[in-house]
Amino acid sequence: MQGTLRYHAAVTREQDIWVSQIRKGLVEVAILGLLSNGEMYGSEIVTVLSQHPELAISGGTVYPLLSRLKKAGLIAAVWRESPVGPPRKYYTLTDEGETEFASMSDAWRGVARAVDAVISGGTTDART
Repeated sequence: MQGTLRYHAAVTREQDIWVSQIRKGLVEVAILGLLSNGEMYGSEIVTVLSQHPELAISGGTVYPLLSRLKKAGLIAAVWRESPVGPPRKYYTLTDEGETEFASMSDAWRGVARAVDAVISGGTTDART
């Protein structure tokens, strides 16, 4: 019994690591996707992502990513007064960010179709 519990704990730990790696790879496209719908401030992004447990990450991960996206020229930021509390930094996609998001979205859809086809046993060409 104890060996079985250790096995399940190890499998769960490995699965958590795997899911974490997938999440890290997709959070950037998710953030760009959120911003493609309009400007948002940082904690708002964290809140929306947390509504999807598979994408939920902490502010400690989101803010450095936003900084990196800004340095890459994919997003812009502006400080605005808040109706409640301190000023907030609002983020928007730049033209370059919109282009990059479109490219990343296409790539994601292609990968998702291919993986879905493979795990469902199909042989459908994922490029169609």
